[in-house]
Amino acid sequence: MTNNILNQNTQSRTRIVIMGAAGRDFHNFNLVYRDNPQTEVVAFTATQISGIADRRYPAALAGSLYPDGIPIVDESELDALCKEQQIDQVIFAYSDVPHAHVMHLASQAVAAGADFSLLGPKRTMLNAKVPVIAVSAVRTGCGKSQTTRWLSNLLRKWGFRVGVIRHPMPYGDLERQSVQRFASRADLIVANCTIEEREEYEPHLEEGNIVYAGVDYAEIVNLAEQESDLILWDGGNNDFPFIRPDLHIVLVDPLRPGHETTHHPGEAVLRMADIIVVAKVNAAATTDIQRVTEAARLVNPTATIVRGASPIRLANPEAVRDRQVLVIEDGPTTTHGGMPYGAGFVAATHAHALEIVNPRPFAVPAIAEVYANYPHLHSILPAMGYSTEQLEALQATINNTPADVVVAATPIDLEALIDVNKPIVRAYYEFAEASEPGLAAQVKQFLTKRIHTL
Repeated sequence: MTNNILNQNTQSRTRIVIMGAAGRDFHNFNLVYRDNPQTEVVAFTATQISGIADRRYPAALAGSLYPDGIPIVDESELDALCKEQQIDQVIFAYSDVPHAHVMHLASQAVAAGADFSLLGPKRTMLNAKVPVIAVSAVRTGCGKSQTTRWLSNLLRKWGFRVGVIRHPMPYGDLERQSVQRFASRADLIVANCTIEEREEYEPHLEEGNIVYAGVDYAEIVNLAEQESDLILWDGGNNDFPFIRPDLHIVLVDPLRPGHETTHHPGEAVLRMADIIVVAKVNAAATTDIQRVTEAARLVNPTATIVRGASPIRLANPEAVRDRQVLVIEDGPTTTHGGMPYGAGFVAATHAHALEIVNPRPFAVPAIAEVYANYPHLHSILPAMGYSTEQLEALQATINNTPADVVVAATPIDLEALIDVNKPIVRAYYEFAEASEPGLAAQVKQFLTKRIHTL
């Protein structure tokens, strides 16, 4: 790290680095530090997402105390940054990482002379003027988004105007992405959304939801509450909500038993839950369902526990039967979410594919780098597309792989974005109740008490 790219303010303000991944980090800054004359955020560090370092948090968002904006540097520079810039405090602000990893970073910061801190919900949650139902999870890939979509349909049937606020994914022009409102696919094109953004936004739009996202969540909430009777928070990774929920629904995953308390801030989220959903019970072993249920009850004995299923539907099973198949899965679920496979692999197997083709030997360099970073991935291709270059690499890897057909479990229409040389069969997965009384009954009970309209 060279000194000349950073703000060399010599006043006696507490000098801070915020560690993030283009989401929670910016939100914490906006709420706690942006207009605070007693602190100086010297830099953000970035990880998890490729291509989000080597930018600046723009002056237009950073406020009057930061006329030049704030540098965003790679997390690997943390040690040099702390020492060279005499950092007083390092704030950890991203999600879905093992507890031990957080403490390794804490040790690094402390050894470099800084304090190490986490900001909790009291300081970082916004208040909305309308009721808020939040959907969170203990890990990436538990099924938050399909659960949120299912809830949105339920609430619309009950007569509510629903606004979906999505956890941030500001991977592009931060100033342009400050406040985003998506009501159609055309809005996604105008915003130049990445595959990862489309995976979260597009299915909501197909359901008829309006999606709000961006960087400045105070302004985002102001916009959403003007147009909605009720806000649904669709969480990202295993983070806790940016908005104070009136009802907090948290998913646990029996396909990853034991992960209820192994990752940050997933354990905190589980302890915060009003309702715990044991998801994917149609695909998990009975012993694992029981194990996860007991662990959740031990951690949060006051929460209501219900069960949910994740039924998978293949658009054309006959196109897959007895064929060599390349499986494409949702990116974050299989990368930092740690899942070796997802709905696409399950759907192809159930459709009696002749072979699931391993794409690793045919990956172009940008995708090979993903495999190197996530060695647990073997027989599937994660749908990576955080940039135009990465999208082109995904297309090339698909075209290079010798398969008859592609099974794509990413929630978006890949054929609308890339040109591939083999047919794509989409795999769909949704939420379904698997206990009685279930999630709908619990939500109805909450709304009856809260709004008195049902």
